[in-house]
Amino acid sequence: MDNSGTMTLAFELEALKDVADPNAVFEDARQWTKYVGVVSEKPTYVVTNFTRKERIRQDFFSGPRGVEESLENVKRQFDTDRHVFVGTSDEDKATAEACEWEFLHVEDAAEAAGWELAGDSADEEDPFETETRDDWP
Repeated sequence: MDNSGTMTLAFELEALKDVADPNAVFEDARQWTKYVGVVSEKPTYVVTNFTRKERIRQDFFSGPRGVEESLENVKRQFDTDRHVFVGTSDEDKATAEACEWEFLHVEDAAEAAGWELAGDSADEEDPFETETRDDWP
């Protein structure tokens, strides 16, 4: 058996957007999990576009299913000792519990793992994202 652990870790897409460097989070998580992926209620292309942009290689994703069905399918397909779902809301927590997954709020997961949250790096934000420009056509 390899050293990648006996945990399956699933991120809700919005939780992954809350970290400063999603790719670094996935690379770090690969050190202590066996499988890591993204689940979301959003259409497949939204998840795919985000993971491509962030250069994330995931072991599984929602596909056309919702979060609950995805978590159930992942749990059946990836037999590990623990299944942990990282989310952002009480709804995410309820979904995790309904699927018999452990739940971690993204802020708690980030603190435990040493991941930087996106809001923690405000000085690195692109000034053009929030600024309105008059000189554009």
